[in-house]
Amino acid sequence: MAQATNTQFSVAVHLATLLAGRPGELVDSGELAVSPATNPVHVRRVLGRLRAAGLVHSHAGPRGGWALSRPPETLTLADIWTAVNADDPVLGVHLPNPACPVGRTVTANLHAQDALAREAVLTSLARTTIADLLAPAAL
Repeated sequence: MAQATNTQFSVAVHLATLLAGRPGELVDSGELAVSPATNPVHVRRVLGRLRAAGLVHSHAGPRGGWALSRPPETLTLADIWTAVNADDPVLGVHLPNPACPVGRTVTANLHAQDALAREAVLTSLARTTIADLLAPAAL
């Protein structure tokens, strides 16, 4: 059976792009939730990770909301990936029976592959900024 896909990265990119399109404004989580078709609680959870990484900031209160902390030209998809995923593995490496010598070897090798995959993902994502995503798509 297929597992559910974690969409926090794509939601975070969507939210950062929305905020970049409204420079100088504070946008509340209810308004931000409309475009990615999610709920304000999920938006606040995702933006909380971006805030912890210093990518966005928020102000509480009736006129509060969220804004980017950096210019969109300097905010890469790798920055967002790292904020959302931290050190989570890219590959789904399982934990084998500790008494199994094959399992220990396979797991160690998969962890090495995971590090390579993570590096490749971050290298690729570092090439694109939030400002790039604001530009009209090339046809």
